[in-house]
Amino acid sequence: MVLKSNFYVIKLKRNFLAIMFLCFTLGLLIFSRTNLPAVKSGLALWANSVVPSLFPFFVATELLMHTNIISQLGILLNRYMKPIFNVRGEGAFAFIMGIISGYPVGAKIASNFRKNNICSKEECERLLSFTNNSGPLFIIGSVGILMFRNTTIGVLLFITHILACITVGVIFRFWKKNKTSSDFKNTSSTSQNQNNKFVTFSNLGEVLAESITSAISTILLIGGFVVIFSSIISILNASGLLKTFANMLSPAFKSLRH
Repeated sequence: MVLKSNFYVIKLKRNFLAIMFLCFTLGLLIFSRTNLPAVKSGLALWANSVVPSLFPFFVATELLMHTNIISQLGILLNRYMKPIFNVRGEGAFAFIMGIISGYPVGAKIASNFRKNNICSKEECERLLSFTNNSGPLFIIGSVGILMFRNTTIGVLLFITHILACITVGVIFRFWKKNKTSSDFKNTSSTSQNQNNKFVTFSNLGEVLAESITSAISTILLIGGFVVIFSSIISILNASGLLKTFANMLSPAFKSLRH
């Protein structure tokens, strides 16, 4: 009997994802009446908020990747980034742009660094821990001014947010400290020169077209995630599972308040 139950557990683990995807598909069919407005709402959120706020930054960061500003920052700030975060100086570009632009620009730049062999896999993982941050437009504008109607609160929240991400970066400096990917060669910023062509007046149109194409691919990917998670939340809400989970977790959160 025990052997048979273990067999079912192993089989369930093996087919867990298939069962989850099947439940999601059935949920789309059963709760299609509530799911359709949720998808439309997700698409509206993506088109009206995500695209205008993120797309220009994606294009700008892609263009900057084709200049020598990253290597210059690497030379200038390596003395600070290496001892504090255990990443090369080029990581400062991802950190600065992540703070200015907000989610998920920092993560996109870290991914580009890894793709262009500017950093190792382990350095990319450390970068992701502190460069993917919320921007001032959201924290100061949306949270501080719109929600709390106080600019000072927004500024304080933004400063707290930056200090928190720096703290996480310092903690994660020890992540895989003595390990380096076998496919990474420690060539400093020369790998950037090999993988990225620098923008000039002669190839400006080509580089701009490539940057826009890459930015469109990323923004469409984000739109896909927005739509999918809008559907999942709609299914959970319509099925009553979301309310059930809320009722189950409510006593635990109430106990934390006292």
